[in-house]
Amino acid sequence: MPAKDEDDKEKSKKLSLHRFAKSLVSTEDLKEMVKLPSGTQLNHWLSVHCVDFYNIANVVYGSITEFCTDKSCPVMNCGKRYEYLWRDKGEYKKATRVSSPVYVDLLMNWAENQINDETIFPTSAADPYPTDFVKTVSSILRRLFRVYAHIYHTHFLRVKQLGEEPHLNTSFKHIVLFCIEFDLIPASDMIPLSGLITSLLGKQFEKFFEDEKKAKKLAKEKDKDKPTTEKD
Repeated sequence: MPAKDEDDKEKSKKLSLHRFAKSLVSTEDLKEMVKLPSGTQLNHWLSVHCVDFYNIANVVYGSITEFCTDKSCPVMNCGKRYEYLWRDKGEYKKATRVSSPVYVDLLMNWAENQINDETIFPTSAADPYPTDFVKTVSSILRRLFRVYAHIYHTHFLRVKQLGEEPHLNTSFKHIVLFCIEFDLIPASDMIPLSGLITSLLGKQFEKFFEDEKKAKKLAKEKDKDKPTTEKD
């Protein structure tokens, strides 16, 4: 297929997705839900939500696993410009290109191991959280965001056919609002879905991406052909 046809197809898919997002119900309840309740310890609030977001992302991705295969999705990405490489402290010490299902499987196992480690996610109120707990939560949620990025870009039409789009949109809005509320994911990580986020959450979130988009535009002008990769 010619490059122009590819670009037109991509634009049409994004426009359809954004129009659908605008038809959704208000997000005001979710905005209130993510706020830290008075008297609640921040780390505990982050812990509970991180575990919930992990479980929900598992369910969301589980609905399309038969369509997300090594053959159909040989690279973990969000379009041509954004590719996600896997790196950990075990087998993948260097950032490595893997297929989408392999990436998600590695991610879910990596996150589960941390969540099940009581020195990281204590279950007793008497046990302290580690000093780098916020950083740990941020790392987990950043990677979970990439699962949503891949689903929206590559599998959204399939999700819609399955009737799962309300669940997908609600869970995505929830994690995004939570991460913005507590500054857990930088705007640069959300840029691949910035248009969708603005459509889902409202025009007031455009400013959240403005400076980052300017920086990305300058970088793109310097190197137009090199894809953006996320390595951690």
